[in-house]
Amino acid sequence: MSSCKFNKIRKSGLKEKFDAAIDYYDKADYYKAGLLLEDVIPLIIGTQESEKAQFYFAYCNYHQSQLVEAAYYFQRFYQTFRLSKFAEEARYMQVRSLYEDSPPFNLDQSSTVEAISVTQSFLNAYPNSAYFEECSVVMNQLREKLEKKSFENAKLYHKIGNYLSSVIAFKNFQRDFPDSDFNEEGSYLRLDAQYKYAEQSTARRKRERYDEAITHYEYILDNYPESKFLKAARKIYEKCLNELGKLNS
Repeated sequence: MSSCKFNKIRKSGLKEKFDAAIDYYDKADYYKAGLLLEDVIPLIIGTQESEKAQFYFAYCNYHQSQLVEAAYYFQRFYQTFRLSKFAEEARYMQVRSLYEDSPPFNLDQSSTVEAISVTQSFLNAYPNSAYFEECSVVMNQLREKLEKKSFENAKLYHKIGNYLSSVIAFKNFQRDFPDSDFNEEGSYLRLDAQYKYAEQSTARRKRERYDEAITHYEYILDNYPESKFLKAARKIYEKCLNELGKLNS
């Protein structure tokens, strides 16, 4: 009976469908509300009802965990109704949708990069927003995900023995995340990768690459004098001196 009633509504007039859509939405039946709103939105462009219909339609997608679609429709609402009383909330909900859609750090992070961009735009546009603190937390969590992804990629290069790529990856990591808690371990692994890269090098290139490893050791000594990796780093440093001694002799 419910299905018959709904099908009858879908064949009814524009006002009846709009009113039924709002009623379904208020009852948290987001699937039926979404279907009806999708029908009426193209027919009410430019009317007073259009703003509410598009805002609710974005929420229908969000409540059904269709996060990519929700982000798109919240963005479209924001771009269409910049002066709406719902504009700030729509922008926030775009942030929320992208944040919830962002995958674990070990997967592709393209959507995380997009989420960071949108979140930063929100923070810039609404510095006094009630959502500002929450979006600041979201921003930190998204950045931490990229940070973890970058660090684990550098560690993976080290693990599989691609030492040059590991050295470069750790260098880029330290540049991109200078305040990261991973930088102490990253500095040691960069030293180790540089030493092993020097070991694999031709005789002509060994000297400069061992010298580079020594520079990495000195960086650890200067920046992490109490590091738990210092003892292991010292052993690598001594190996470098030993190898350079052989080359000099």
